[in-house]
Amino acid sequence: MLVIKELLTIPEMVTELEMLKHLYPAFTLEKYTSYLQEMVPHNYKQLAVYENDICVGLTGFWTGFKLWAGKYIEIDNFVVDPNHRSKGIGKMMTDYLHNKAVELGCTMMSLDAYTDNFVAHRFYYNQGFGPKGFHFIKILDETLLS
Repeated sequence: MLVIKELLTIPEMVTELEMLKHLYPAFTLEKYTSYLQEMVPHNYKQLAVYENDICVGLTGFWTGFKLWAGKYIEIDNFVVDPNHRSKGIGKMMTDYLHNKAVELGCTMMSLDAYTDNFVAHRFYYNQGFGPKGFHFIKILDETLLS
């Protein structure tokens, strides 16, 4: 049985570091904790899916405001354990966040996906997401990236 839970505190979030390492293999507990200490006070939360008390899906999410859109939810670092993909876990997470966005009065949901991650693109298209523009970045110090 799959159980979905919002993680609201840093101690809850750091227990799922191994799931996040599917995205960032070199991520350390120290780096993760220091980032969360910056993010959580700014409305960062996580959504986790558990099967028999083992995390099999995880994503961060934030609510914010944009002048052109008003209130929105942004999905951040969306990952499903490779051994549990194609079981509906990703859809379960996007559906949960969709319902939360509606409940909170959001006008939209947003996320970033790497330009070469075509599997993710297909998944997000199937969940009703579509590109609205480009997310431009200028990397200032590549050694600090996860």
